[in-house]
Amino acid sequence: MPMSKWICYAVGYVFIVTGIVKLLFDDFQTTFANLGIPSSTTVLLLVALAEIVCGALIAGGFYVKEATVPLIIIMIAAIILTKLPYLTGQGFFQFLYMARLDIVMLILLLLLFTHVRGRKFR
Repeated sequence: MPMSKWICYAVGYVFIVTGIVKLLFDDFQTTFANLGIPSSTTVLLLVALAEIVCGALIAGGFYVKEATVPLIIIMIAAIILTKLPYLTGQGFFQFLYMARLDIVMLILLLLLFTHVRGRKFR
């Protein structure tokens, strides 16, 4: 099986599960509200739905390039809003540790965006 399919399955799985968890657990409402995001409940719902839908598209191999764009934006925002504060508060290595999954997912999304061709992977 091509490596791109494995990457699609892994990336899709992570975002589908993350989106579902954001919808099921109230902790994320508090987290989003503490970030100072206006209409945090609405933004949380939109982010969770985008993660589920785009994750499912990627896992299914449909519109992979298009589905990666919103997730790239979400990952960059997550790093800036939730991980970057570690640089000033706890240092560089704590930032690297806390951002490790976000950075790996961002790299995988960029790989999918640049290397998967067509509407459906082969």
